[in-house]
Amino acid sequence: MTGVTIKVLHGADRGKVFHDLSPPLTIGREEGNSIQLNDERVSRCHFKVQRDNDRLVLTDLDSTNGTKVNGEECQLKILRHGDLIAIGRSLMLVGTEEQIAARVAAINGGNAGAVAHEGAPDSSLLLHLDNDQNSPRPHLSLLAAFEPPELPDRLSPGQAAQLCEILEFVQSRLHRLIESATIDDGEGCVTLGLGQWQQLLEVQSRLCSLIRQVAEP
Repeated sequence: MTGVTIKVLHGADRGKVFHDLSPPLTIGREEGNSIQLNDERVSRCHFKVQRDNDRLVLTDLDSTNGTKVNGEECQLKILRHGDLIAIGRSLMLVGTEEQIAARVAAINGGNAGAVAHEGAPDSSLLLHLDNDQNSPRPHLSLLAAFEPPELPDRLSPGQAAQLCEILEFVQSRLHRLIESATIDDGEGCVTLGLGQWQQLLEVQSRLCSLIRQVAEP
């Protein structure tokens, strides 16, 4: 099984590349970490990466300023080649060019260029990692849109039942809200009443609470 390659794109350590790291590994400001960053906004031991079967799992170690993966704050996250990790003033890329290209190709059914060069209306969601148009590194927002998360495997019957209950709860609440929406084809808009909007916010709040429970058991 290949090791983990991490390249520092921005920050005081910009340009450093750490090849074939063997999980478990830690990244932080203090000596003794697998990667030590010269960044005062990075915690002494900021996050760790460990392997769970064939997956890489990032865990924030109660850092002061938090950890973002592809722009999203996270406590617990499955890492994939091409993901960007932001801590403090430092930005890091996971994987080699070849590994990132393989991920993009898998999403596109073998056509690595389709995601990498497709545009998106909101430029704030995009991040160009370099100016090389032949680079296999894709727009992050498009990677997230084209690659839905996988369901966990090796679940016990009880765990599978619990997961189904959670997904069914969210699906049923969203279905009722969708059914209650008013659609105006002429104006090209969809309207939700205030009560339905508050229910949607409640679903979002429930999901946030579930995520925190899983990430911080």
